Amino acid sequence: MTDAILDQLGSELVMQEVIAKQQTPLPPPIAADASYVDHDINLAASSDMSSNSSDSEIDNYIIMSQSAVGKHRLFGRQKPLHVVLGAGKRADLILWRNKQLSGSIFGGVTFVWLCFEWTGYHLVTFLCHSLILVLATLFLSANLAAFINVSPIEFPRVDVSERFLTSTLLMLGAQLNCVVRTFRDVASGRDLKKFVKVIVSLWLLSVIGSWFSFLTLFYLVFASVLTVPLLYEKNEDAVDSYAEKAWVEIKKQYAVLDEKYLHKFPILSSLKAHKQH
Repeated sequence: MTDAILDQLGSELVMQEVIAKQQTPLPPPIAADASYVDHDINLAASSDMSSNSSDSEIDNYIIMSQSAVGKHRLFGRQKPLHVVLGAGKRADLILWRNKQLSGSIFGGVTFVWLCFEWTGYHLVTFLCHSLILVLATLFLSANLAAFINVSPIEFPRVDVSERFLTSTLLMLGAQLNCVVRTFRDVASGRDLKKFVKVIVSLWLLSVIGSWFSFLTLFYLVFASVLTVPLLYEKNEDAVDSYAEKAWVEIKKQYAVLDEKYLHKFPILSSLKAHKQH
């Protein structure tokens, strides 16, 4: 009898606990922090913008090019100049997207070049004298440190990684192989146009090199890289129009030259006939 009463009381207590748990309100769901949500949304939007910026730029350029009927871009390109140059920091620097950075670099290099030109100092001489001064100063300070009870200068250890050396050598090797292949193709006499282009280019370089020193020539190349693409981008339509007219005129003059002189050479005429067949 007592056991039956105890069992009944235990079952009633269990039922009361179950009912109490069911009636207890659940805690409200934890709300996500708005700052984290906004941060994730901003990250997704920025990644989408960065990935689609070049694509949208290309699309806009294609639409503008199609609207201009009869226009041919320089070198037959189908993409905007910013994308052709890499669409990165290098393109931004060349096209003066960041005017402060591009102007600072251009002004600094111009100032250094003017200092060399005004003083008549040569670059190789300046580098050698600077190294002599630095090495002499460090050598004397290292030997005098023991006499004046001063700790000697600790030189930082600089190690060039093998990966960097390997990638650099591979890049230089690829460029050298390209030059060798071009020289072989030109010297083989198979392509007359390429032969004429290489000869004229080398002759122009020899003439320009006789006018300027190596430092001045380097500065002119640097200044051209930072000015010519910018001017071309601002006057793209006019430059492309003049370039197309000039290319048509060059083809006409080449046809006249071929008809009057080049076809008289048996080697050149045989090569031309072989290409046509």
